Amino acid sequence: QVQLVESGGGLVQAGGSLRLSCRASLRTFSSYVMGWFRQAPGKEREIVAVISGSGAGTYYVDSVKGRFTISRDNAKNSVYLQMNSLKLGDTAVYYCAADPSWSRLQYRPDEISYWGQGTQVTVSS
Repeated sequence: QVQLVESGGGLVQAGGSLRLSCRASLRTFSSYVMGWFRQAPGKEREIVAVISGSGAGTYYVDSVKGRFTISRDNAKNSVYLQMNSLKLGDTAVYYCAADPSWSRLQYRPDEISYWGQGTQVTVSS
C-alpha cells in the first residue's frame, strides 16, 4: 500500500520559515511527479508547487514565487517544500501528492494517484 507521509508543519510567525517534508513509499519514486497543494478553511484546494521526477522541472503558483522552493531527494523517496517569508494567507493544510503524469497532477487533481494526509501550517501575526 502506497503511503505519503508529510511532516514539518506547525505554528510560525509571519515572516518566518518552515520546511515541509513528504516521504513516499513508492518503489519507483523518481518516475513520479510530486506536488504540494494546500487548502485553507472555507477555500478550495489550490496547487502550490510541482516538481518533475528528475527535479529539473518546477512550477509555482504566483502567490508563492520567490518565497517557496520545492525540491526532492530521490535516494530518500522524499520531496520538500521550503517556505520562507510566510504570510498570514499561507495558513492552510498542506498536502503532498504523487502522480506519473505532470498534466494530471497540475490540472486534474481529482484524478491524482496518491495523496498524503496533510500537515497544518499556521502563520500568526
